[in-house]
Amino acid sequence: MIKNLFLLIIGIVIFLEGCTLAPKYMRPEAPIPTNWPSGPAYKESAGKPIEVQAANIPWRDFFLDERLQKVIDLTLANNRDLRLAALNVERVRALYRIQRAELLPTVNASVSGSKQRIPANVMGFPGPLTIERYDVNLGISSWELDFFGRIRSLKDAALQQYLSTEQAHRSTQISLIAEVANTYLILAADKENLKLANSTLETQQATYDLIKRRYEVGLASELDLRRAQTQVDTARGAVARYIQLVAQSENVLNLLVGSPVSEEILPKELSSVTEMKDISPGLPSDVLLNRPDILAAEHALKASNADIGAARAAFFPRISLTGAIGTASDELSGLFKSGSDSWSFAPQIIMPIFDARTWSALKASKIDRKIVLTQYEKAIQTAFREVADALAIRGTVDQQVSAQESLVGAVSETHRLADARYTKGIDSYLNVLDAQRSLYGAQQGLIAVRLSRLTNLVTLYKVLGGGAEE
Repeated sequence: MIKNLFLLIIGIVIFLEGCTLAPKYMRPEAPIPTNWPSGPAYKESAGKPIEVQAANIPWRDFFLDERLQKVIDLTLANNRDLRLAALNVERVRALYRIQRAELLPTVNASVSGSKQRIPANVMGFPGPLTIERYDVNLGISSWELDFFGRIRSLKDAALQQYLSTEQAHRSTQISLIAEVANTYLILAADKENLKLANSTLETQQATYDLIKRRYEVGLASELDLRRAQTQVDTARGAVARYIQLVAQSENVLNLLVGSPVSEEILPKELSSVTEMKDISPGLPSDVLLNRPDILAAEHALKASNADIGAARAAFFPRISLTGAIGTASDELSGLFKSGSDSWSFAPQIIMPIFDARTWSALKASKIDRKIVLTQYEKAIQTAFREVADALAIRGTVDQQVSAQESLVGAVSETHRLADARYTKGIDSYLNVLDAQRSLYGAQQGLIAVRLSRLTNLVTLYKVLGGGAEE
């Protein structure tokens, strides 16, 4: 009998695996253009062929700087946000397994015994009565047969929630790697600006000392001396400011990594950082549908689809089984003797007649699906905008770098000529002062556009879904 009951349970489970009232899922059409934007801002990037999608390029193959690779390794091992995301995946996975187990019967073994004394004349017996009972049972308690897919739909919803959380973990990793790389580059730029500020301070101090000697012998005016002093004080302030920025950038990097980063793997300056691998977005734009955050939104949409199936199944009867087989005896020693077999079988059918909550639950599940669908479409549109912005920078940043390098060269020559004219007494120190300010600003601007070019490469890699590990 136990074998037959086991085969019956297996057959029912296999039959129920294919039953569900959830609507058939079809991926919604992406609410974005097929191609990337075109125009003057995109002329160097739009429409380029692509050999390997960014999402398929491991971060080690994209970030070629060895020091940065070590920093990212430390981050993936120690960052608390990433660790929390991974733990959340494990938690949702466990919840899914709990929900999946609802499809299977719960089998329990029980051993019980009772002994009761009934006084005389209580139950019609002239004398006192002692009743003993001992039972050993193996049974199923209230197992719902999921004929209409309610439990199956809830299991599917739990699975999609787990998959959504897993993709959210991958998205967290992508964002974290990009943030660490950008912070690393900002720190490198701050150090280069600090180096420039120190160099400028040395130059300004030397100029001040020279003008002071000329002033002492009557070859320079006090006005020139005071103007030179303002340049020294300004440079001193810039040095202090960049010392502060370097310290703050290091603090941010330490927080992202989750532990102090040793000086050996910190960047020296921006020009010493090995440039990242060049990538292209490729065509068409539906490559965005494989981004982890969009996949997470799609899994949430599938989960809401399954919730509708569970809400629909609530309108149909629920069938549950309770049964047990075992042995019973009035003596403990007689539990396993011949003829002591016992069994029970109690099926139950609950037919909903009137429950206003079921209609409201179905309506709420359909509205929830519309909400999640809107969030999914918004995620795709946001991703398209992020890539388009990154492409706009990519299409113009090289021209900015070239123009800024030319500007630095021109201003540097202007400064040299102005200084020579002042030294020969042909021109006033005011022109030298103006040329110094212009040169310092142009050099800072060059560092800024070089930083923008590198961070844009990181951003483009991120928004195309690069940096995630399965």
